Amino acid sequence: MLGIAPADAADHADHVKQWLAAGRHGEMTYMEAALAERLDPRRLVPGAKSIICVADLYADRAAPEPPLPPAPAGRIARYAWGDDYHKVMKKRLHRLADDLREVWPDEEYRTTVDTAPILEREQALRAGLGWVGKNTMLIHPRLGSYMLLGEIVTTLALETAGDAGQAISDHCGTCTRCIDACPTRCIDPAGYTLDASRCISYLTLEHRGPIAPELHAPIGDWLAGCDVCQEVCPFNAPLDAPPPAAIHPAHRPRPPAPAIPILDLLQWDADARREAFERSALKRIRLDQLKRNALIIAGNYLGVATGHPDPALLARVRAIANDPDETELVRTTARQVLERME
Repeated sequence: MLGIAPADAADHADHVKQWLAAGRHGEMTYMEAALAERLDPRRLVPGAKSIICVADLYADRAAPEPPLPPAPAGRIARYAWGDDYHKVMKKRLHRLADDLREVWPDEEYRTTVDTAPILEREQALRAGLGWVGKNTMLIHPRLGSYMLLGEIVTTLALETAGDAGQAISDHCGTCTRCIDACPTRCIDPAGYTLDASRCISYLTLEHRGPIAPELHAPIGDWLAGCDVCQEVCPFNAPLDAPPPAAIHPAHRPRPPAPAIPILDLLQWDADARREAFERSALKRIRLDQLKRNALIIAGNYLGVATGHPDPALLARVRAIANDPDETELVRTTARQVLERME
């Protein structure tokens, strides 16, 4: 999908500033950097008049999902099942910008896919690509929320979705499924804002240090990212017929998606991690973060609540707890897991 938003200052600047001041962004300090540009795209591209917004489906709500490997395995969020979306979408946006440049050569065009300070969901909302739901995800009434966002900020003046009457109203209504299902209760009870520092996606992908033991159990079997609030959303429920949009082949699942056996991952070295995520958006996750996440999943699998017997996995956790070749983060997490099991 494609829509046009005006390159105007953010409508929710005060909310963003309050959210940052409350520390709900956790360790994502990049969200504070270049805040002026994030809140006004005209600072990002001087003279900008329009933002071409695109939303690219990465999961087909009507298609069967690939089977998970036998437990214990760490699940990967759907957005990372295929190739690195940054590269895939950036190339496509560059081609679009090149086509526009041929017709309007005197204008400026800046493409971005998570690579520039811009409020992507607000711009996509303005561009008529959906509404921002109670889980803070962009949702389309027919296509759901499994969408990747990208933009071209340009000095070219284009008709906006608002001018064309193409805005999509909020369809969440009284539904609270995402709020009720969130394992860490990171979504505000009233919806539409969340504490990112408690979100499983943040904890497994962005957070670099130990994870608080009280958050271990809620992480469940999520190794990288989390889809819970999207899985329960009625707008992502299967349809009788596929949605009228094709999914780019690069977004289709490929190994190691949809999940990685935990015992295997706990044997990984740097080369194994690099090979597994060579083409993935997850290649930025450090090995010690992956092992930290895997150990938490191991503890949840072996723990008192589940009590699954797995002598080989338990032995590996115990060995890691005192392995001088592992990082302090990994050893600490292993000890936390063993303490929870006592």
